Amino acid sequence: MITNTGIIAMSYILATILFILALGGLSNQETARRGNWYGIIGMTIALIATLMGVVTQHYEYVLVALVVGGTIGLIAARRVQMTQMPELVAILHSLVGAAAVAVGFANFMDPGRLSHYAGVELTIHDIETYLGVLIGAVTFSGSVIAFGKLSGRIGGKPLTLPGRHWLNLLLLLAAIWFGYQFVVQSVAGGGMQPLIIMTVIALLFGIHMVMAIGGADMPVVVSMLNSYSGWAASATGFMLGNDLLIVTGALVGSSGAILSYIMCRAMNRKFLAVIAGGFGTSEGTQAAGSEDQGEVVAILPDETAELLRDAKEVMIIPGYGMAVAQAQHVVHEITTVLREKGINVRFGIHPVAGRMPGHMNVLLAEAKVPYDIVFEMDEINDDFPDVDVSIVIGANDIVNPSALTDPDGPIGGMPVLECWEGKTTIVLKRSMATGYAGVQNPLFFLDNTRMLFGDAKETLDAVFKAL
Repeated sequence: MITNTGIIAMSYILATILFILALGGLSNQETARRGNWYGIIGMTIALIATLMGVVTQHYEYVLVALVVGGTIGLIAARRVQMTQMPELVAILHSLVGAAAVAVGFANFMDPGRLSHYAGVELTIHDIETYLGVLIGAVTFSGSVIAFGKLSGRIGGKPLTLPGRHWLNLLLLLAAIWFGYQFVVQSVAGGGMQPLIIMTVIALLFGIHMVMAIGGADMPVVVSMLNSYSGWAASATGFMLGNDLLIVTGALVGSSGAILSYIMCRAMNRKFLAVIAGGFGTSEGTQAAGSEDQGEVVAILPDETAELLRDAKEVMIIPGYGMAVAQAQHVVHEITTVLREKGINVRFGIHPVAGRMPGHMNVLLAEAKVPYDIVFEMDEINDDFPDVDVSIVIGANDIVNPSALTDPDGPIGGMPVLECWEGKTTIVLKRSMATGYAGVQNPLFFLDNTRMLFGDAKETLDAVFKAL
């Protein structure tokens, strides 16, 4: 066991620096792998320092927990497909929330708590405990619902209860009231009842909050829950008096909050509007899906290949359909062939393409698509008039013109990739079903749009063979 507190402090500082470097590395595709290694090394140092310097007894329990958790993590990492990454991230957030709740209750039930703290210190400690359990419970239940929505176990349609905003306000006021009762009763050795009641309220709040959010806002929900999990971890650090946990939780919480803000700005949404009820809550959703907007023009793989051969500028716009079909590798092969023919191929990535932040970037990186031809929406949106062929692979809402033409619609005001400004748009879809937000897309019916129906991987394989 390490008895020198200086060594422990230095280990924690080193781990913190590595975590900051990890976040910096993850901000860019070229350095993401290095950023991951920084995080792995930092966490290893943090675990060793904590086990050797903070834990004083019951090592066998800790080691068993590490073996069980590590085994589950290794199995999940090997078995989970890239298409399942969003729901995996969501369920991992729920584990952080559950851990915060468990630590909060264990910390409160510590027999030596009242002898360690008194007066103002006890009040502060109780508030830390209460907030940790509150944030953890909201994170846990909200993440479980997000997991259900992302995995298809729960429908993407938002649950819009009558007076839901008043219900949220009532739950918040109740949580504040029971927090007051908890602090008051804690001095006399009580407080368990208000803590349990608040936990139930927080669990219900998390469920209702995420259930009320529509499908197109789910990437924001994932980053928001990521932020919540960080603040829950930070609150746990205050409970335990662990500086590293406080700093690490604050890093995760603040970076998740910044990411949520960036994504909301990219969708022309306000964060509070997302929490109050996301895209798809308007009654206009169903109407838009049922309107007869004309006939679509289908195209065959051979014809698609011919258009690509004759093009000089090609833009590929991936969506969740590419992830489901696992078509990223054949997309890379097509890209390689076209570039060898002297055709300029670029990728346009919408901030909320897929089911989590950076979903499409991860898939393209896995397929070894060169980083320098992958661009964000803001970087390439003005270039579409010069694009000969745009290929939309399983995307719907992020290329929907009604976001610009129908400001009162369910996705009104959301910036989209304006591929219809190019000469020809080829859309790959299995059917004419609406996207995750439940909104029909007028793009499919435009004169310069062609529909390539079928499984994206199979149709792109046929296109690749024709090329």
